Amino acid sequence: MSKTIIVVGTQWGDEGKGKITHYLSSKADIVVRYQGGDNAGHTICFNGVTYKLHLIPSGVFNPKIVNILGNGMVINVKRFLAEVESLKAQGIPCDNVFISDRAHVLFDYHALLDQISESKLGKENIGTTQRGIGPAYTDKTSRRGIRVSDFIGDDFHALLTRAIKEKNAVLASEDALQLDAEAVYNEYLPVREMIRPYVIDAISLLNEAHAAGKNILFEGAQGALLDVDYGSYPFVTSSNSSAGGACTGAGLGPTRIDEVIGVAKAYTTRVGSGTFPTELFDETAHYIRERGNEYGTTTRRPRRIGWFDAVVLNYSRMINGLTGISVMLLDVLTGMKTLKICTAYELDGKIVKTVPASLSAYNKCRPVYEELPGWDEDITGVKSFDELPATAQAYLKRIEELTGVEIVMFSVGPDEKQTVIRRDVFVK
Repeated sequence: MSKTIIVVGTQWGDEGKGKITHYLSSKADIVVRYQGGDNAGHTICFNGVTYKLHLIPSGVFNPKIVNILGNGMVINVKRFLAEVESLKAQGIPCDNVFISDRAHVLFDYHALLDQISESKLGKENIGTTQRGIGPAYTDKTSRRGIRVSDFIGDDFHALLTRAIKEKNAVLASEDALQLDAEAVYNEYLPVREMIRPYVIDAISLLNEAHAAGKNILFEGAQGALLDVDYGSYPFVTSSNSSAGGACTGAGLGPTRIDEVIGVAKAYTTRVGSGTFPTELFDETAHYIRERGNEYGTTTRRPRRIGWFDAVVLNYSRMINGLTGISVMLLDVLTGMKTLKICTAYELDGKIVKTVPASLSAYNKCRPVYEELPGWDEDITGVKSFDELPATAQAYLKRIEELTGVEIVMFSVGPDEKQTVIRRDVFVK
C-alpha cells in the first residue's frame, strides 16, 4: 500500500520545508513540487555539505527517487537548466528530475514586467522576489500562458509571437524598450531542446505509481499565510501554497492523500511587506536572526522576526487539515531567558483567535502573549524528546495544546541528522 504525504509551510514561508522533505524522501519513491517557481529557496544540509534548491524537488539527492516539477508550477526554464548544471557540478547527476508537460513556462519578459510593477507601487509594493512569478501566473489565469507542452511543440513560435505583441503593448505604456519576437524565439530555441528530455506526462505517472503502491511526497513552496486565497492578501504569492494546491498542482486527487505535515519554525519569520502581529524590532529579533541565519535563500534579504504565533498555526491547521507538525530551529531559542507565544489577538477591544480576512482589521490586531521560561542547555545533539530540557519540552507541549495537533518531529540544528522523529509518518 502506498502512502501519500504533503509537506506544507504553516507560516509565511522559510519554515524549513526543504530539510523535512529531504529527510522524509528517504522513504519516498516520488517527490513532487506542486506550485510556485524559482522564488522559492530550500536549504538542505547533509554530510557536511549545504545545497540550495529553488526549482528542483528535495529528493534529487537520492538517485532512486523520481522528482517532478508539477503542473502547478511556473518554471523559468533557463534557471532550471542552470540549477541542474550547478547540482551536476556538485556531483548530483539530476537524471531523476522531470517536468510536467502541463506546467507553465516563465520567460524573461515576466521578470521584466514584475520589476516594473513593483517599481510603480513604490512604498506600497508587495515585496516580491521580482522573478516574474506573478506575471507568469497572471498569464496562466488569463489563458494566455505558454505551457511546457507548447514550449517544445509546433505552436511555440505562434504563441510566443502573440505573447510578445501583448507584452510590448504593456511595455510601450511604461516607456520601456520593446521586445523583438524573433530574437526572443531564437534565444529560446536551444533552451527548449535542452528542456525536452525532462518533459513527461506527470499526471499518468503519479496515478500509476499510486496504484502500484509507491510512496509519494508532495513539497510546497512558501507558506499557507502566503496562499493567494488564504494568505494575508494582497501581500501573498500568486499560487495556492496551502495543502489543497498539491492536488491541483500535481494531478493526484484529494482522496489519495494520507497525511499533511505542517512545518513551523519555533518562532515566526516573514520576508517582504504585509501584516506581522508578533514582529519584534529589538535585540531579541537581532539575536534570533543571527543565530538562525535568517536571510532569504533566494534574495538574501534579512527576514522579519517575531514570536511564535499560535493563531497563525491554528488557522493553518484548519485550511491545510494538518495531521502533524514539524517544529524547526528549536535550537535557535537556546539562551533566551523568557519565551513568548501569541495565543490570541486583541482587535477593537475583543479577543479573536483566527486570522481576519480584512487587511485593515489584521493590521489592527495586537498579540495576546503567554510567557514561558527558556533554557540555556545546548540541545543540538539531542536524539529524543526526553533528552530536551524540561522547559524546552514544556514549550513544545504548549504548542501541541494550543493547536490540538501532535508534533511528529522537531529540528535542533541544520543537518538532517539533527532531526528528532516522534512518529514515523510513512508507517501505516
